[in-house]
Amino acid sequence: MSTSTVEPGTAIDVVLVKAGRTKLRYPASVESDDGTRLSVRAPWAAAGVRDFGFVRFEPGDVFTEHYWRDRWYAVKEVRGAGSVLKGWYCDITRPAVVRDGELIAEDLDLDLWVSADGATVLRLDEDEFAASGLSEHDPKAAAHALAALDELELLAKLGKFTALID
Repeated sequence: MSTSTVEPGTAIDVVLVKAGRTKLRYPASVESDDGTRLSVRAPWAAAGVRDFGFVRFEPGDVFTEHYWRDRWYAVKEVRGAGSVLKGWYCDITRPAVVRDGELIAEDLDLDLWVSADGATVLRLDEDEFAASGLSEHDPKAAAHALAALDELELLAKLGKFTALID
């Protein structure tokens, strides 16, 4: 694990890996890095609109993403037109790795959505997690993933979620 920091304003590629393959790669700008948490800002990276039913991600949205080198999740603040907060999309991941101009996070199939007002907290993709086989081939990682999801959900329900990123 690298503990060296990346200077604010530095361009970095965010690489999201799933099942050993690159799922998504996009450019971002480093906002801050304290050696443990690295925060980046990036526009919505996918083509077109993605409507989840509870939120729409679309061109013009800006994500401020927080990755930890020692935690099993990433928290992504989502703002739409006029900087209006939509909410937070949380990916359950292995701890992030930073090297050679890349921030690499391995997606473990679990997600959490927290609405801007904190009233809606949704656990997502538990079926994908179960189907991934992680519990069988890497039970320690699966336990970390489930604990991370539980931690984020509890913080959100207690109204202490934003303390993670303040």
